[in-house]
Amino acid sequence: MITKLRSDERGKANFGWLDSRHSFSFGHYYNPDRMGWGPLRVINEDRVIAGAGFDTHGHKDMEIISYVLEGALEHKDSIGTGSVIKPGRLQRMTAGTGIRHSEYNHSKKAPVHFLQIWIIPEKTGLKPGYEEKEITHDGDGLHLIGSRTGRDGSVTIHQDVDLYVARLTDGASVSHPIKPGRLAWVQVARGKVRVNGETLLAGDGAAISDEDSINFSHAEGAEALLFDMIP
Repeated sequence: MITKLRSDERGKANFGWLDSRHSFSFGHYYNPDRMGWGPLRVINEDRVIAGAGFDTHGHKDMEIISYVLEGALEHKDSIGTGSVIKPGRLQRMTAGTGIRHSEYNHSKKAPVHFLQIWIIPEKTGLKPGYEEKEITHDGDGLHLIGSRTGRDGSVTIHQDVDLYVARLTDGASVSHPIKPGRLAWVQVARGKVRVNGETLLAGDGAAISDEDSINFSHAEGAEALLFDMIP
């Protein structure tokens, strides 16, 4: 079964410096029917104007992933990490017992556009940590960028979640098998693609259950994230 969430059905927040869209309940947006999907708790699509950003704030017991689509995101945290994340790199921060960080648009001229993703970890009280890696990909297909074991050069996510990026040129297709009992979520970042027969555009998401595979087809310059995870 596939349940589509259209881009314009997401929660919205606009503070002038930040324009955000929430796939699940977050901040001032609350929808009891959208509290997450499996361990996937937050997918926010954020656009931050030049020079602005999130002041230092705290998190606890959450895996936080930043996926930059355009621009540069500057990160600083209480465990001594400082970095500027650009497209082609993936960041994972383990909040664990507690971490404080800030996120700013590194540019004074251009906006930054990114997805912020929160995943509930397999257990509480983890040691806070940080990881950042290059996202490698060769042509059309699915590429593993996050996993429980950090296999194949992916970042480590402290939960039974495999995170893939699908990059598909016009007309390309690819399939991914789903083991019985697992859930999937697809979030389209760019372009247009059919997923198990459902047409998804940029900003659209889809909750998927009781399917043998996830089939991407009829792509038009598509870039999408696929989460393969426990319920």
